[in-house]
Amino acid sequence: MKKLLLTLALVSALTVTGCSNNSEKPADNNEKTEQKTENKSEEKAAIKEMKGADLEAIEQDKKKKETVLVVDVRSKDEYDQGHVKWAINMPIDTFEQEVSKLDAYKDKAVITICNSGKKSQKAAEILVNNGFKDVTNAEGVKKFEYKLVKFANILPADLVKASEDTNNVIVDVRDKKDYDKGHIKNAISMPLDEADARLSEIPTDKPVYTYCYSGNKSGELANKLAERGNKDVFNSLDGTKEHDYELVK
Repeated sequence: MKKLLLTLALVSALTVTGCSNNSEKPADNNEKTEQKTENKSEEKAAIKEMKGADLEAIEQDKKKKETVLVVDVRSKDEYDQGHVKWAINMPIDTFEQEVSKLDAYKDKAVITICNSGKKSQKAAEILVNNGFKDVTNAEGVKKFEYKLVKFANILPADLVKASEDTNNVIVDVRDKKDYDKGHIKNAISMPLDEADARLSEIPTDKPVYTYCYSGNKSGELANKLAERGNKDVFNSLDGTKEHDYELVK
């Protein structure tokens, strides 16, 4: 009888142990699944590199330039002296504090650039740390002979803000019929095909802001003004077909 009781006790103990072990396995698997999910969400996009010739080809193509946002992280003085055609300026010294200005472009390809590639690499790292998925660091302006321009490119919020100051000259480069349907506050109409004949209407001693449908035609006018000698010329990268501006009649 004692042997029988001992045997039953041993079988019972093994059964309890086995059940206990089996009950713990799902918990372990759940923990591993949660950990994998957490690690995956923490993965950051890899920063790509781009040769100057490739960026220059994009900058000179009106369609391709619409697919990227180029950010020059040099100082304002360096940017004003000449930058790749469609780049905006966000100096590296304040880049991290102002990176939220680019939140609307998180799903777009963003290319950073500077003189040598070092500051732009730092900016690229800040971008991926803030959730940007398609980030490329381009060859610097001192390492490749880009076709540089001197008018500044700005984002829509900057144009809207500028339109509130009557000291600024806001120029709508779209067709007159579209201007009449609705334009940015305080803007004057000057279609690109009239610009050469009417350039004298735009003062040289005031800040000038240009915009159109996509930034292309207004960029041409901005370049004409900069080459004429205007110091403060700003072109909106995103035109009325790309940003929902509040238009007036």
